[in-house]
Amino acid sequence: MVILEARNIKKYYSDRLIIEIDEIKIHSGDKIGIVGQNGSGKTTLLNILSKDIDTDQGFVKHYCDVSYIRQFSSEAIEATPKSLKEFGLNNKIHQDVFSGGEKTRIKIANALSNENVLLFADEPTSNLDFRGIELLKQKLSAEDTFLLISHDRSLLDSLCNKILEIKEGKIKIYNGNYSFYKEQIQMESQRAELEYEKYIANRSNLEEAILDRRAKSKSIRKTPKRMGNSEARLHKRSSTEIQQKLNNAVNSMKTRLEKLEVKEKPRGTSKIKLDFSLTNPPENKIVISGEKLNFSYGNNLIFEDASFKVYNGYKTAVWGENGAGKTTLLSLICKGLSDSIYIVPKAELGYFRQEFENLDNTKSILENVMSDSIQTLSTARTILARLFFTGDTVYKKVEVFSGGEKIKVSFAKLFVSDANILVLDEPTNYLDM
Repeated sequence: MVILEARNIKKYYSDRLIIEIDEIKIHSGDKIGIVGQNGSGKTTLLNILSKDIDTDQGFVKHYCDVSYIRQFSSEAIEATPKSLKEFGLNNKIHQDVFSGGEKTRIKIANALSNENVLLFADEPTSNLDFRGIELLKQKLSAEDTFLLISHDRSLLDSLCNKILEIKEGKIKIYNGNYSFYKEQIQMESQRAELEYEKYIANRSNLEEAILDRRAKSKSIRKTPKRMGNSEARLHKRSSTEIQQKLNNAVNSMKTRLEKLEVKEKPRGTSKIKLDFSLTNPPENKIVISGEKLNFSYGNNLIFEDASFKVYNGYKTAVWGENGAGKTTLLSLICKGLSDSIYIVPKAELGYFRQEFENLDNTKSILENVMSDSIQTLSTARTILARLFFTGDTVYKKVEVFSGGEKIKVSFAKLFVSDANILVLDEPTNYLDM
């Protein structure tokens, strides 16, 4: 049974066509994973299908109620007591400050409390701890129909029976989970490569044959002056016939060349390249440490007499359940908010923040990146290009970009700074595969 349909959809941002859909129908029982590179229009698609934003052309029809777990939204707790208990929020109703994971839990609990037929979910695992992801997986598996944007491959594999790919504004739907989709994509890519190679070979053969026939036509000897009249006539007639055959062959091959179906060269996916060789790290054995750290939000105790050490050269993971204080700890370290935390003098911290607080949405990508840069403009442009921000794109305001693209801008901002220690709070949120 069709529960949502959309036709002749077009959506522009300025002069850029983001989404173009001839037709899409969602049937009861469809569990669709939406994939595509950052900035391809995944969130825009969900916002169109949910009627959150208007299209420039076409229509969307709902034949059921829709719930939506949105990527960026601050929501008050409106969930049922049952949902609040399941997501560990029943004792946080009167809490004023929430962690990123707790905010995500609130959005999920609110959406699932509605018990609507169709669920939209845009990166619902962002900031969730491992327990939250497992609980979300259980809840989604019990849903009848959903559209899910996620970069969590295991989630797409275990839950989805269809994959919707957005590429260059167009959509294509594949039956099966993410792994099967990847196999199909690989086969399509190999087939496109073979077809392109065959096209290039055929075109080259025809072009070489045309040049060869033309050269032979020009090389036909003129009638020698020593020949008699009868011999000269025979020679001329024979030469004309040969030349005509060569010209006919050339024209035939030119026609075949013109009718040859053109195959575009398949586009490869560029690799992002990063260079940290310009950093000047401290030489101390321990670069950050905390002794007898205490911190609380009102009556909510986060740290009590806590101690830790961060060793030079180590890649240290901060692990804990939602609300345990992971982001709080990083904030205390990077903002210098506690006398109990010591950072060696030579350390320069590059702080990647969960909610993009280091970006100014009203300024362009280039202005954001250059605001604290110690690198040249040319170097910054090179790094942005490696992150797929090329040409005039760097002059667009940050506010028009997707979550994944904003993360890449945050990366670029760190890479051109003088940071020699990176402090990263959920850096993979919203990133494509």
